Amino acid sequence: MLMPRKKTPSLSVATLDGEDFDLAKETAERGTLVCFYRGYHCPICATYLTELDRKVADFEQRGVSVVAISSDTEDRALKMQQKISSKNLSFGYGLQLSVAREWGLYISTSRGKTSTGVEEPALFSEPGVFLVRPDQSLYFGLVQTMPFARPHFGEFVSALDFVIANDYPARGEYDGPV
Repeated sequence: MLMPRKKTPSLSVATLDGEDFDLAKETAERGTLVCFYRGYHCPICATYLTELDRKVADFEQRGVSVVAISSDTEDRALKMQQKISSKNLSFGYGLQLSVAREWGLYISTSRGKTSTGVEEPALFSEPGVFLVRPDQSLYFGLVQTMPFARPHFGEFVSALDFVIANDYPARGEYDGPV
């Protein structure tokens, strides 16, 4: 299990921008928002990433870089980027499922074609959103077993304003006896 205030696993993937994303090399003042999504096959992910694409500038204004990552191939990641008409979001692809599991993401098996007629990959990770500090320690993490009922990125932005104004520490860090 990932623990707040502790170092996260390594994370490096290719991006549609043509450069590799490497979490250890990120330089944003307050960290990186890593949004793991299920893949091109997921219509709920498309809606979610559309919202995130609209909020990238808001995160960047607060010193947070943003990346969306899936285990999709480059072709499928490009199809997702085009599907949502993304203008701002960096798309990482080729996430190894062993790395997804290190991040605590759940892995699902294919159920065939989705409601949009797109075939699911044989295996893929379920969603997760993490805010990782510049020192690569976990500040915030959310992992889901289903694609439904995800938090809104507008709420993340408002929470960041509170965190910044109050120098609010990462919570959930206690791992002693209970």
